[in-house]
Amino acid sequence: MLALIAGAVEDRTARGIAAAVSRLVTAGSLPSGARLPTVRDVARELGVSPTTVSEAWQSLTRAGAIQTRGRSGTFVGGLPRQRLRYAQLGGPSLGTDLSTGVPDHDLLPDLTDALKRVGDGRLTTSYLDAPVLPALEDVLRDRWPFPPEQVTVVDGAMDALDRITAAVVRFGDHVLVENPAFPPVLDLLDTVGATVVGVPLDGSGLQPAALLAALSEYRPTALYLQPRAHNPTGVSMTAERAAALARILADFPAVTVIEDDHAGDIASAPPVSLGGYRPDRTVHVSSFSKSHGPDLRLAAVGGPAALVSTVADRRLLGPGWSSRILQAVLLDLLTSAETTARVAGARAEYARRRDALLAALAAHRVTATAPDGINMFLPVADQQFAMVTLAAHGIAVAPGTPFRAAPLPTDHVRITVGLVRDGFDDLAAVLAGAARPRTRVVGGSR
Repeated sequence: MLALIAGAVEDRTARGIAAAVSRLVTAGSLPSGARLPTVRDVARELGVSPTTVSEAWQSLTRAGAIQTRGRSGTFVGGLPRQRLRYAQLGGPSLGTDLSTGVPDHDLLPDLTDALKRVGDGRLTTSYLDAPVLPALEDVLRDRWPFPPEQVTVVDGAMDALDRITAAVVRFGDHVLVENPAFPPVLDLLDTVGATVVGVPLDGSGLQPAALLAALSEYRPTALYLQPRAHNPTGVSMTAERAAALARILADFPAVTVIEDDHAGDIASAPPVSLGGYRPDRTVHVSSFSKSHGPDLRLAAVGGPAALVSTVADRRLLGPGWSSRILQAVLLDLLTSAETTARVAGARAEYARRRDALLAALAAHRVTATAPDGINMFLPVADQQFAMVTLAAHGIAVAPGTPFRAAPLPTDHVRITVGLVRDGFDDLAAVLAGAARPRTRVVGGSR
């Protein structure tokens, strides 16, 4: 095993050693459960100090690639359970599933007419056609919150974030995210071996003082943001907060800002982007899944040409382009007055549902966070007790734990309030009971 590790290491820095061992683990050359050589043995074989190997081991431990078991030694770790899967455990088996984070299907536009209009299938005549329909690119540029150097279209927001991350983040890099954060993004950063640092939010977005402290201490490679209808809290970044964050980022030119505008046109807040201040290092992802249809599987990526072209060029070695037929459907929807009105109606209906449940909870002296989008983050005294209590009423919610990038002051559950059409008072009563501390029986009395 020493020879295998030594043969894989080309860069003998801590980061280089960690990256080489990570590749061996991913490839299966170092199988799960295998005991690794001691730090001193590896250091001697590589001709470096034990401190250098120890730093590499620490990075690999944080990424979950290896596990230290005290005096028993250090072992190759197993595949971690994904946060997203944990967040969705048990939902479909219950009568009311509010764990999913998906839009209400009945509020999505009807694609029938759009499909008829573009259904001749003659949109692609060559593998060498441009990856984005020119007319769609024009519409996207008109909608963009800042003038992007380049725009491309990919297969959904997570496809975009995956490809951008591959271009920007390297093993061991520090990356800043909102705390709480979207579980699949945390899973994605785990898979590339990034060291994630959570930055707290308030009602206007990332807290500037906390961002400055994290930037100064960790010197990160990237900052991941959800500028509107943040999942799970529903917070949208204000224009004033964006300006304040951009001023702070001016002193940290190595940081790439990656924005995930996943809610799109169902967000009540106007589009705000740090790209309005830092367009040279802000890449913005605009998704149409929640507003126009999850099965469109389309998201647009816009920002610096050097980064967006890297994403587009890498796709040439895989899917090549996103279906131009689906692009044509999206173009039809974005330019249809009828669809625009329907999406506006959905936006208003989601706002009504959020406000109704927040008001019903307030009547029970329970405060939750849901200023925008389709999700609500509900503080609870005990996550497990809350979920069991709700399950007893046939209600599934997502646990708050997978959303944590760092410790939070209290437990939470996430509720897909966008799926709650009526019965707000009854639901609020059940949620309030689940949120309170459990009562204990002592000496026959409560």
